[in-house]
Amino acid sequence: MTDTANLGLPYIDGSQAQKHVTHNEALRILDAAIQIGVLDLTLSAPPSTPAGGERHVVASGATGAWAGRDNTIATWQDGAWAFLAPKTGWCIWSAADSSLFVFDGAAWQSVGGTAPFDNVAHFGVNTAASSPNLLSVTSNAALFAAIDAADGGTGDMRLQVSKESPANTASIFFSDNFSGRAEFGLVGADAFKLKVSADGSNWLEAMVFDAASGRVSFPVNGGPRDVLAANRIYYVRTDGSDGNDGLSNSSGRAFLTIQKAIDAAAAIDLSIHDVTVQLADGTYTGAVVFKTLTGAGRVIIKGNATTPSNTFISVTGADAFSGVGFAGSYQLNSLKIQTATSGNALNVQGKGAYVELANVDFGAAAGVHIRAALGATVNVVGNYAISGGAGRHWNVSYQGLIYSPSVTITLTGTPAFSSQFAIATSAGVIECGSVTYSGAATGTRYSAISNGVISSSGGTLPGNAAGSTASGGQFV
Repeated sequence: MTDTANLGLPYIDGSQAQKHVTHNEALRILDAAIQIGVLDLTLSAPPSTPAGGERHVVASGATGAWAGRDNTIATWQDGAWAFLAPKTGWCIWSAADSSLFVFDGAAWQSVGGTAPFDNVAHFGVNTAASSPNLLSVTSNAALFAAIDAADGGTGDMRLQVSKESPANTASIFFSDNFSGRAEFGLVGADAFKLKVSADGSNWLEAMVFDAASGRVSFPVNGGPRDVLAANRIYYVRTDGSDGNDGLSNSSGRAFLTIQKAIDAAAAIDLSIHDVTVQLADGTYTGAVVFKTLTGAGRVIIKGNATTPSNTFISVTGADAFSGVGFAGSYQLNSLKIQTATSGNALNVQGKGAYVELANVDFGAAAGVHIRAALGATVNVVGNYAISGGAGRHWNVSYQGLIYSPSVTITLTGTPAFSSQFAIATSAGVIECGSVTYSGAATGTRYSAISNGVISSSGGTLPGNAAGSTASGGQFV
């Protein structure tokens, strides 16, 4: 044997000349192998200007002077690279990684990095862990990162919190100095919940997600909107009460006011279904304000289909039906409407406003019968009547539209219109080309000004005085 078994130090033979050469070689090996601290483990080619005694672990795929020396310890000694082939169990310190590595016979492994670490009783990072918190971490931040697909992972990262049964809890808990303030997860059920607390003792369920339907409820403020699965009817009677639910045609269940029924419809999700506000015969004096609706359905306010005047909307000092800036589809059907002192019968404004008319009797109005402005649309979908006069019957402005295709308007009692029967101004449009008028009225027939358009297809509007156009207004 000429070398030692572990470090490969050369023995000095008894008859050897120049024993100092062998001795110095052994010292060089000892200098490279004892208390090994390398600069790094990532270089596969030697640095261009190494310092004396500089050590590296040669990375795989080595080239140049390091070719074929993967995993060896390369030391720059006496102007040349010397290499030590590690044995299993050798340890080194890497300055670049600030970590201790051990050679497992095939590769260098970070101590504790890839070695199995299973079935420990508890584990604490920067703190002591104990039951029930068998994993405890004291840190200013924590990071869970996915293994990229290029590194053999999926690129996904999921953190799973599992419980034993539905009655148990799997949640994330947020605290203020270890006093609970918020919790979310499967808390005592399989519904996903968000809970909050002001003191860590009294808890409120702010949100609950049903596991079966996916619907979200808000227990603190009364829950989500009711979503209609079919058409609904709200009943309104002069002997009803706004404290009722409106779902049955009786004094003990019906609403008292139309506005209450509108508010109830606006509070739910119509989905694709309609709500009918069915009015019993009688006189209703409350002004009605349209509200924004949720869903694709309509709200139909309906009275007596045979005798519309039996459901009489009579309002003093305000618009009978109005809405500004709402979004939704409404229909007025089988009603008689009048106003006194001031106010319009119908006044809608805003691009989302859409109101249909059918079988309505317009009585006397202090203002106008029908006004559409600021992009609102009034669509006449059925015949109707005019039994009372007004300042104007139709009034459109600022891109408002009144659309009256192929209907019959019956005028009784020769109603008088103090301004005009129809006015269109500021790009408002009245489309009445296929309307049939039965009866007569007094007053100026029309005024089209400031790019307003009245399209009658050559027909004559009710009235006994000629109409006029000005400033780009058109009557065609």
